[in-house]
Amino acid sequence: MLITTVPSITIACIIFLIASLTHHTESSVMAAEFSEALKGTFNISGWLLLVPVIIGVLIAKKLPAMITLSVAALLAAVTALIAQPDLVAQIGGGSNFQGLFKGSFITLYGSTSIETGFEALDSLVQTKGMNGMMSTIFLIFCAATFGGTLKGSGMIQSLTDALTRHIKGRTSLVASTIATGVFSNLVAGDQYLSIILTTSLYKKLFDDMGFESRLLSRSAEDSATVTSVLIPWNSCGMTQSTVLKVPTLEYLPYCFFNLISPLMSILVAAAGYRITRRKVVS
Repeated sequence: MLITTVPSITIACIIFLIASLTHHTESSVMAAEFSEALKGTFNISGWLLLVPVIIGVLIAKKLPAMITLSVAALLAAVTALIAQPDLVAQIGGGSNFQGLFKGSFITLYGSTSIETGFEALDSLVQTKGMNGMMSTIFLIFCAATFGGTLKGSGMIQSLTDALTRHIKGRTSLVASTIATGVFSNLVAGDQYLSIILTTSLYKKLFDDMGFESRLLSRSAEDSATVTSVLIPWNSCGMTQSTVLKVPTLEYLPYCFFNLISPLMSILVAAAGYRITRRKVVS
């Protein structure tokens, strides 16, 4: 992944740097107002980073997802009570134990809104909790069912056969894998399902042509993984637009890394950089 990810991130950073050098004064004023409202409403501290660090450790230890998610929710609630007791009390409707308890649970499952004095920040910190994620969860269930139907009926395999019929080398192989990953995101509606479909369909072909499985993994990551957030009806695209309150098609032009990664993967394959072939056993 480093072979294609690092150049893609570098190019994206250069584009953002050039854009930042040509920003308008109005943008600077808005950023200052945003920062002032953020600091005036929330207690921001480096200690708050302990929560994502702890969750990262749990993920690294490969604990069951249910345990990790439960600990994450519990730590978030406790941290909110410690760092933002006034806001939790405001949400719960009282500063006593009952108000704090109610506020904690509302932040987990219900809708919350906080007045910061800056409209753009108000819409950003407004959340719908677990209830607001139900539409995304329903989409994942539907995507899994639809993807299973596509694979079980052989429709995806038929489309892949049409793509692989003209594959003659590593460049066309990687390009076909990239195209399948993007196409799977378009029709399956879920990132993880697209990854599974793409890798399972091309695994045998990569083995037959003598390429290492990490090339398949990299190609799937550079297509099925990074492009999922660019598709409005994909579970990732829907999650981002729901959390950020920014429609997918509005942030899409600025996702330089996501747009560049598939092209970078094909370019690296064409150059043959760090792509090795194992001996095919006949």
